[in-house]
Amino acid sequence: MSGKKGTWFILVIGFTLFSFISPAYGLSDVYRENIYQVGDLKPRDSVPKIKVGDPAPDFSLPAVSGGKVSLSHYRGKKHVVISFVPAAWTPVCSDQWPGYNIVRDIFDRNDAVIIGISVDNIPTLYAWTRQMGELWFPVLSDFWPHGAVANSYGVLRSDGVSERALFIIDKKGAIRYIDVHDINQRPDLGVLIQELEKLNRAYPR
Repeated sequence: MSGKKGTWFILVIGFTLFSFISPAYGLSDVYRENIYQVGDLKPRDSVPKIKVGDPAPDFSLPAVSGGKVSLSHYRGKKHVVISFVPAAWTPVCSDQWPGYNIVRDIFDRNDAVIIGISVDNIPTLYAWTRQMGELWFPVLSDFWPHGAVANSYGVLRSDGVSERALFIIDKKGAIRYIDVHDINQRPDLGVLIQELEKLNRAYPR
């Protein structure tokens, strides 16, 4: 099986599992009862500050696993996907991050990592991510100064949460892809993978 066909085979299997087993509601009744139903929100409520080709704003934020994680740590080593999500314990967010577990090997093959960022504090993120199950990527708190990193990326909403947004940053620290998504919907995993594969072809190991 060729690499490309293999990728899409894995993707199809992943989507199948993802479609029929919702991570947010498949773990336990306790977790399901803790999900806060926010209802439909304004799809986008922020002012863009950066564009494709710009240097990605650096940051150093506390991680749920302990210590701090800096974007600059990956410079020259890995492509980075930054996933901003609005809030812990909400339905779409609780589906989105566990979904990245399904395709970890595709991130590995494309020499990429993912960083999850939320404006929630560490105790909230700790409880939430433990309920979701083990995530392979670092989850960081942009709680204080509140939403400072989200603001530097132009995705801080007027109510203090962040947009649902993805940024792909290459090994040189430049932004190569931006998706500020409808906050009510999960970003298309297939599109993200296509962008990673395209970037990896441009920067072979």
